[in-house]
Amino acid sequence: MERGAAYNRSMESVRMDKWLWAARFFKTRALASRACELGRIEANGVRAKPAREVRSGDRLKVENEGGRFEIEVAGVSHVRGPAAVAQTLYRETEASREARMRAVEERKAMQQFAPTPTGRPTKRERRRIIQFRGRD
Repeated sequence: MERGAAYNRSMESVRMDKWLWAARFFKTRALASRACELGRIEANGVRAKPAREVRSGDRLKVENEGGRFEIEVAGVSHVRGPAAVAQTLYRETEASREARMRAVEERKAMQQFAPTPTGRPTKRERRRIIQFRGRD
């Protein structure tokens, strides 16, 4: 009987790095763990360690290459499933969603001022780049 209670208790919470991986914020648990160590994950206003337990109702701030997310944990999972299932594990705040959309718009606006090169630089352009960087 005790074993069943322990199993049920383990399903109420899961490790932070495992949950971030299952919710598809990071591609691997190692990346999720590294983000925790670098202080890019906050749980209820406190820097989270990779082994911290995540429970439903926790408020997280997650910073990854996709932006800064402020979310509330809606469910826990220790397995990585399809993206549609992963999105049911959390709810993003409206303020967070708006801030991320503003950042995307700003990045798009900046691209028109700094167009990306169409290909590799020519020999002449490469020499100018080297000269500009002060190597020669």
